[in-house]
Amino acid sequence: MKKTCLVTGCAGFIGSHLTQSLLDQGHAVVGVDNFASGYVHNMEGFKDNDDFIFYEKSITEPHLLERLKQKHRELDIVFQLAAVVSVPYSVENPELTMQVNFEANRNMLDSAREMGLSNYIFAGSAAEYGNEERLPVKEEYADDAQQLSPYGVAKYLSSSYIEKSGYGCALRFFNIFGPRQDPTSQYSGVISRFVEFGLAGKNMVIFGDGDQSRDFLYVSDVVTSYLIAAGLDSEGRGPLAGIYNVGTGKNRSILELASIVGKLTSAPQEIDFRPERAGDIKHSCADVSKITEAGFKPEVAFDLGLARTVEWAGK
Repeated sequence: MKKTCLVTGCAGFIGSHLTQSLLDQGHAVVGVDNFASGYVHNMEGFKDNDDFIFYEKSITEPHLLERLKQKHRELDIVFQLAAVVSVPYSVENPELTMQVNFEANRNMLDSAREMGLSNYIFAGSAAEYGNEERLPVKEEYADDAQQLSPYGVAKYLSSSYIEKSGYGCALRFFNIFGPRQDPTSQYSGVISRFVEFGLAGKNMVIFGDGDQSRDFLYVSDVVTSYLIAAGLDSEGRGPLAGIYNVGTGKNRSILELASIVGKLTSAPQEIDFRPERAGDIKHSCADVSKITEAGFKPEVAFDLGLARTVEWAGK
């Protein structure tokens, strides 16, 4: 059945992939973005699609969802991806971060529930766990964690609000990578930066000894988790309610990552090691048992995802 979905942050790295997938499946999408971190060129593949309508707006605008619902009566599912995405920026702008990443989300969730929308999916983050040393990280660990930034605090408050409300779903994503991730962004992951270095023929730069590890998830698998959570999965999985970690359940070292990207890009094998940065988390890995029970399983192997990312970046 064709659904009409709101995707906030539709011009972003992940939001643009989700929007494209929804349209490819025959759904209609109302897109919202204020281009604080998204780009017009990310929407090139779908901006002229007859089932896509775009609004350049901020989610902090009062009664935004109510006004969109008045214009699009069939609107039924919200994917709330819009956010302040930079951790350093959140430290410098804590009040704005709380306004965007928590207060606007809370208001939108309340509106969606009052209007009877069928589902509300929120983009959570592994930053909600702070520097958690118990690995793999379980969803409940966030409740006694000390978040390290206003970004992490606001995301945690939003996820918790959703769970306590009994309405909607929060997906806590770990380290996402893939095409359209901006290597120049403060929020950009280590993979996009390594790919940029490699294609430019520069040495990889690693802060610390490279033993740090992360749980890396390819962007198309992220999209699949969103579709499952909303009950729009082609295999009939979902919908979901509550909080779910989304990752692979496996962590890989930064040194291993640098080696693979180096081979894919013919980059110099010498690595530029620099002092460890204060506040960097040593290891991160998701406990994915909860979302695995819901039917989610990553489909794109790490090496294949890296190859696709390099191919895109090299165009």
